[in-house]
Amino acid sequence: MSEEKTQETKEVVETPVVAAPVAEASATETKTVAPAAAPRARAPYKGRSGGGNRGPRKSFDRPKPEFDQKIINIRRVVRVMAGGRRFSFSVAMLLGDKKGRVGIGVGKSPDTALAIQKAVKDAKKNMIKIGLTEEMSIAHEVSTKYASSAISVFPNKGKGLVAGSAVRDMFNLAGVKDVTAKITTRSKNKINISRAVIKAMMMLPGSQKVTVSLVEEKRPERKRTFTRKVNK
Repeated sequence: MSEEKTQETKEVVETPVVAAPVAEASATETKTVAPAAAPRARAPYKGRSGGGNRGPRKSFDRPKPEFDQKIINIRRVVRVMAGGRRFSFSVAMLLGDKKGRVGIGVGKSPDTALAIQKAVKDAKKNMIKIGLTEEMSIAHEVSTKYASSAISVFPNKGKGLVAGSAVRDMFNLAGVKDVTAKITTRSKNKINISRAVIKAMMMLPGSQKVTVSLVEEKRPERKRTFTRKVNK
């Protein structure tokens, strides 16, 4: 038996195991790279979502006002009546176009906004055109008095505007330059000081009262369109 086993082992021939050939990548093989995706452009903004078919808001350009405004005094006034006390507001305002025109107005009303509108109308009624030189200065010195306020104004070439209180505000709105103004009394009433400046400027050659249209500028009306969604 042992001899038969030895003969069988001799007849068996070992076959070497050969691995499958692996394809080597050639050195000259070119790698294909996918092109980079272009950035996606954003769609224009069309307003807030959920607003139906409404488009973006339209901007309405407000017309530039003809005159610049400056409130110099605002106070609350109490009037005692038989039924109680009534409150109202008094507003003093200056108007000017920085081209020689300037005016002062006073408005009274229970509402502040309405008092300001009345002051603007009153200032347009009491507006003057100052006779200025080519350098936007005055021709000569002037002095005057209104109520308890006295003022002196004289040209001051090359030194700019030298003034204080309501006088400086009024000359800035009128566009006056190279002028020195002095208040020669102790009065601090800005309304009387402003009226004294108006009276002094009327003494200059070429100064005159002007009329300004009181037509209010209306805002453009906005047309709104609404669309209803029908639930299906």
